[in-house]
Amino acid sequence: MNKLIKIAAFTTVGAVAMMLPQAKADAWDQKTVVTFSGPVEIPGRVLSAGTYVFKLANIVSDRNIVQVFNKDETRLYSTFLARPDYRLKPSEKPIITLEEGAAGVPEALKAWFYPGDNYGHEFVTSARRHQ
Repeated sequence: MNKLIKIAAFTTVGAVAMMLPQAKADAWDQKTVVTFSGPVEIPGRVLSAGTYVFKLANIVSDRNIVQVFNKDETRLYSTFLARPDYRLKPSEKPIITLEEGAAGVPEALKAWFYPGDNYGHEFVTSARRHQ
């Protein structure tokens, strides 16, 4: 099952009691600051509750390389290739889509859309989520 969470600067709107993301965004690199109140899986790792910075790597030839940093951007947690994703109607706010896994497995980031964009980034997580 997919869950859709809309996030806005300094406003928390959540579909999950455990996960209350909060975000603000920046233009070219699509920098988005997100705070999670529970663990979240990204490709290759699980992030504990906390504040993280998601942004596109500074590579002009591929706009689907996502980097995840700590809130101060002093530690890089992960760099991974995402797949392009598409929405018919762009949102005025960042959108994070979460996916539930098997019992006891943290929810996973499924997609990330920057405000005003139809195209976003789909995250590929491990097959073990559904076992």
